[in-house]
Amino acid sequence: MKKYLKTLCKSSARGFTLIELLIVMVIIGLLSALVGPKMFSKVGKSRIQAVRAQVSLFETALDTYRLDNYNYPSSLEALVRDPGLEGTWDGPYLKKIPKDPWGNGYIYTSEENNSFVIVSAGQDGMEGTEDDISNQEEDTYDTGNVIPPG
Repeated sequence: MKKYLKTLCKSSARGFTLIELLIVMVIIGLLSALVGPKMFSKVGKSRIQAVRAQVSLFETALDTYRLDNYNYPSSLEALVRDPGLEGTWDGPYLKKIPKDPWGNGYIYTSEENNSFVIVSAGQDGMEGTEDDISNQEEDTYDTGNVIPPG
């Protein structure tokens, strides 16, 4: 019986062969080659959705600011810090000003007719290009041209 247990312990501590390890690595490589591109295309779409969610958050905070102060602020900083208004500022309306998913600041413009525009410069970080996302336009951004980070 003792001889059988010693043989059993030795054979179970043997490990994997090089061929077995190579086969597993090839399978993992094939799976990542098939799944990877699909997941990276989702990254671009999720960043655009994050911009839309943040713009919606800005719109809510700006509308609340307007209810308290009768007009929109001249900058987004007024949502976080009192711009020196006498007793009407009831903020902070946001804890902090977020950056867009590409790490750029949002571009905010307060209009004369008591409206505003918020723009994310998009992936390229340049305002006025086709990948800009704004609260003033409908879904015109083409998600098929998004290049995954890397």
